[in-house]
Amino acid sequence: MLDALDQKILRIVQSNASLPLEDIAKQVGSTKSPVWTRLKRLKADGYIEREVAILNSEKLGLQETFFVAVKTSSHSEEWVDKFSKIIQDMPEVMEAYRMAGEIDYLLKVRVKSTSDFDRFYKDLVAKIELFDVTSWLSMERMKETNILKF
Repeated sequence: MLDALDQKILRIVQSNASLPLEDIAKQVGSTKSPVWTRLKRLKADGYIEREVAILNSEKLGLQETFFVAVKTSSHSEEWVDKFSKIIQDMPEVMEAYRMAGEIDYLLKVRVKSTSDFDRFYKDLVAKIELFDVTSWLSMERMKETNILKF
């Protein structure tokens, strides 16, 4: 169970995990030692999965975002394992979801250009049999966040 202080700490560090303990403690009305102890417990209990630096994809030349809808005619455990391994090994795939509804899988893909996406697409379909693949180019990122509201 998370108490109010745990929740305040989590809200702060999900926005900026590099804040010094003193700053976090000040913002939550506590001192460094209890905040450090709570952060250690929140990590051990799995509330904080990892701490990362979020890079600017556009500054790194990854200008294009595509969303790829995949339909498959095979739903065997063997096929799913193979597909999962393939997309894990493709660094262009930023996110992947198994879906309920008309499509089976949805991928978020970041690449430098549409020609790079074409290479990605050809590589994907060469590695595994797919029933149907549809992709959409994002014209504008209107919102992207990793902040959870709880």
